Amino acid sequence: MGLKFNKYLTVNGDAAKLRNELVTFAAYFSINAMSTDITTITKAQVDVQKLPRHIAIIMDGNGRWAQEKGQDRLYGHYHGVESVRNIVEGAAELGIEYLTLYAFSTENWDRPAYEVTGLMELLVETIRKEVPTLNKNNIKLHVIGDRSMLPEKACMALDEALTETAANTGLNLIMALSYSSRWELVQAVKAIASDVKRGIIDPEGVTQDTLQQYLATSAFPDPELMIRTSGEYRISNFLLYQLAYAELYFTNTRWPDFRKKDLYEAIVDYQQRERRFGKTSAQIQTIT
Repeated sequence: MGLKFNKYLTVNGDAAKLRNELVTFAAYFSINAMSTDITTITKAQVDVQKLPRHIAIIMDGNGRWAQEKGQDRLYGHYHGVESVRNIVEGAAELGIEYLTLYAFSTENWDRPAYEVTGLMELLVETIRKEVPTLNKNNIKLHVIGDRSMLPEKACMALDEALTETAANTGLNLIMALSYSSRWELVQAVKAIASDVKRGIIDPEGVTQDTLQQYLATSAFPDPELMIRTSGEYRISNFLLYQLAYAELYFTNTRWPDFRKKDLYEAIVDYQQRERRFGKTSAQIQTIT
């Protein structure tokens, strides 16, 4: 854009000519902006025959988004709720079966007390407010994570929402709250060890499938697509076992700015990738 700007703004002391050049540049900018809109990924460009069954999202960037606007971090979290609504709606409209949102990690308990308290209050308020919308859209809520660390009010709100959406048969919305993958794996190993000790499991018969049955996500398929917002390139203790063969998609967009069009873009990118699972391209093409 800088080179093109200079092309049109050649100041030569002639006020009339400069005025004309400014008009020309404005026209160029308008056309260029229209071109950008045309290239934006739309819902129509998503191949509904090749949708990932399960999408997992690390909703990152609320605090930085707020700070960039001169606001408190909680301001970003409140605006992040609107993105949750928008993306859940978008996933349900497309026909995605499972959507896991990393809402609060076990490491997040180490954040400033005022922020943690504010987040828990926001959690309770949001859950209670959104249940009618979840039911209207046939969305079933699930929760994974160490609930023993959550405040009693939060647990009560979650239990109410889980009960009220239990009969829904559409999108499965999985909220990872007070969750970390290492915590999950430790709990699974402890449970397996206990069942071995009680003679329920033969240690020689333990397989990958055995471990999967003891994970918090045992009722769900592994994610095929993981999205992380806000420009960080790591998975931060999120579904470490389950993401083994997931396609990873990273975007610089802060979570409060992430909308359906960004979700479509991530899905289209996923659909353009070749998922080989250790095989060669030739083998995959033969199978398909």
